[in-house]
Amino acid sequence: MPLAAAPALTFFADLSVQVAAPHEIGSTPGGRRRVIPITGGEVRGEGWQARVLPGGADFQLIVGETLARLDARYVLETDGGDLIFVQNQAIRVASAEVTARLMRGEPVDPAQVYFRCVPAFETAAPALAWINERLFVGTGVRCPDRVEISVFALG
Repeated sequence: MPLAAAPALTFFADLSVQVAAPHEIGSTPGGRRRVIPITGGEVRGEGWQARVLPGGADFQLIVGETLARLDARYVLETDGGDLIFVQNQAIRVASAEVTARLMRGEPVDPAQVYFRCVPAFETAAPALAWINERLFVGTGVRCPDRVEISVFALG
């Protein structure tokens, strides 16, 4: 029996992050390293929206035939002009065949991929200061030209 109640999840936003072709660094001591440029995108929350600014990247480490560790960093600009820094750490797990298709940039059925993330948000905007003090979790889908993420605040 748990000592405390399970945290509630509250919808925060849906992100559609556009990406370019990966820079293949190759096999390193930690695994196969890739850097995927982030070129733009959009964010829709309840009562707010933002755009993903170009210039970020997803730093990927493929550590086996089925597991990828992801570390994406980028900036959002809200419709009110406020900036939010995002660091999103994730794992993506799929069969070796599905992982190979993802690596080639092919579309795959999202039901065949376990893609979970823990995004952190930082801002200097007083109206958004609460996001500096919350934990978030999310689920993701990798498409050939973008990553779609639904983010929830832990209550």
